[in-house]
Formats: sequence, structure tokens, C-alpha cells
Amino acid sequence: MTHLFQPFKLRDVEFPNRVFLSPMCQYAAHGGQPTDWHMVHYGARAVGGVGLILLEATAVCPEGRITLGDLGLWSDNQIASFLPITGFIRTQGSIPGIQLAHAGRKASSHTPYSGIGPLDIQTGGWQVVSASPIPFSPKHPKPHELNAEELELIATQFASATKRALLADFGVVEIHMAHGYLLHSFLSPLSNHRTDDYGGSFANRVRFPLKVASRVRKAWPSNLPLLVRISADDWAEGGWDLEQSIRFASLLRDEGVDLIDTSSGGLLPDVFPPFAPNFQVPFAEAIKKETGIATGAVGLITKARQANEILLQGQADAIFLGRELLRNPYWPLQAAVELGQSIVWPKAYLRANS
Repeated sequence: MTHLFQPFKLRDVEFPNRVFLSPMCQYAAHGGQPTDWHMVHYGARAVGGVGLILLEATAVCPEGRITLGDLGLWSDNQIASFLPITGFIRTQGSIPGIQLAHAGRKASSHTPYSGIGPLDIQTGGWQVVSASPIPFSPKHPKPHELNAEELELIATQFASATKRALLADFGVVEIHMAHGYLLHSFLSPLSNHRTDDYGGSFANRVRFPLKVASRVRKAWPSNLPLLVRISADDWAEGGWDLEQSIRFASLLRDEGVDLIDTSSGGLLPDVFPPFAPNFQVPFAEAIKKETGIATGAVGLITKARQANEILLQGQADAIFLGRELLRNPYWPLQAAVELGQSIVWPKAYLRANS
């Protein structure tokens, strides 16, 4: 029976346990490059025993950033700045991963602690893009509708960033297709009103995200795992839903994706999911059951026994923790003690393991 501290293998990568760090934006990068903050932040979670450290949304081009403080891998000059972080994560027995992203119509925004809403051109903002020229909210600018040539460029940028991720010593890549960002905007009929080959039917709406997945898979070594984060439900009538997510997960599996990181929402500014413990777990369970692909459960999972039970019941293969690991980077060490499980402690901390 699977449980929280059993090793978990995808392709040739074995994770020491099933506690995974969800990508959580830090808004602390300079020119797309990580800073001392990132080294300490991610290093602390590795010391705390997290099995997979997934770095936050990392833009594949400057225009793909949510904010000016986002990480990026659009240039070879950015590679070296990640190496101290990935190297330290590996010394702690954790696996370093990175989420590659394009923010689409939610790009060009203030960092949460410097302002509210979108940046304008006068304050360093830029033209945002999307599947269709539909603003994220009345306060956001009208995005440019991407044409076929521009879509090809973005797919190439994802592939190029993937190759840089390998040179930066990451062992896992995740593609961000959730939370209203660019690839999600193609999936949902609420944000995709196109009449060409990339809009309308389900097959057309998934075409560009699948192209990106295919390009990334080809650019990423065949022995290393590829993850995709999706929003399994828009929580809005007429939007993307679980049934479409199951169909899409099957197609992603066929493209060589190894695990679906199953979140929800984020497409619309005024829609609020029914937040409660485990509220997104049924999405991970259904996708796993219907497609056979591995899944990760996310969302208000905070307790060791709660997380362990999800795995014991076969609802998911891994547990992605976000805010709980912001509050407590040593959650895995404490959870292992609570569950009576064995976990390797950092040598410098052994005196506290009692």
C-alpha cells in the first residue's frame, strides 16, 4: 500500500517520499534569475525532507512573466544562477524540479506586495497575449490574439527553456497549464473564442497545449519525468471541467507526460471554489482511475494523517503542499515522526530527532 514516506519512481527518477512542494511564486527574481532568497527558501524545504522541490512558475520568455519578479529561463545567461540551488537540493536527497510557464493574459502584473492589478506601459508593463482578445477582468488590458506563427514561436520557447532546465541540473520539468495562464486559456471555452484550428471543438482547444507538451517531451531526456499542472475544473458553467480534463489527461499520457498535478480554478477573477480540506482530491482520483496516469493531489492538505490517507485510498500518487510548506518547511520531518515512519534527517539536525 502506498503511503507518504514510500519512495516513488517516475521513469529513472526515484523520489525519496511523496511529499512534493507545489510551485509557489516568490516574486523575488532579478531579470529572471534567482536570488539569495530562492537559495534559502528552496534549500530550507530540501533540508526539511521534501521529496520533490518544484521551483515556481518560470517564464519561457520575458513576456510570459506574471510580474517583473518572476523567474525565467529564456536565456542561456540565466542557467548558471540556478545551479547552486539545484546542487544544494540534491545534496539533501531531494529532487529539483522546475515549472515552465507563460502567463498569457495574466502577465504584466504588479507583484502582490508592490501594488494591485496590471502594470501599464508607463510603469514597466507590456502587451499581454492570449488565445482570444478577452481580458482577464475589466481592470486588465485586452490581450493580443496569438496567430499561428506566434504560437509556433512560443512552443519553441518552451522547448528551449526545457533544454536550459537540463543544463541547470533539474531532474523534473512541469508544464503550467492551469490557473488561467496561457495554455489554460486555450483549453477553456470561456477564454477561447477562436474560429481557427485552435478554437471551438475540444480537439481544437487542446491542440496548442498538446503541441507544447510534445515539444517539451522531445526536448527533455526520455529517462526523466515530465509533469503537467492542470485546472481540472473552471468552477463556472460552460467552462473547462473534469470530463474534459480526463480526456485531456489521456492525450497528455500518450504524449509522454508522467503525472498530472491536479489543481482547479484561476481562469476567472470572480469565481471562488468551495474551499475545504481535500476539495480538489476527487479530481486527482478520477483522472488516475479513468486514465491510469499518475496524479498529484493538492489543495488544503495540511495534516500528516490526512495526506497519508489520500495515498492509502489510492486517490493520488503524491501530495503537493503549497501554503503548508510556506508555513513550515520542516513539515515532512514532523509528519514522519507523527506517522511513525523513517525519514533521513540532516546530520546537523540529528540531535532534534527524538
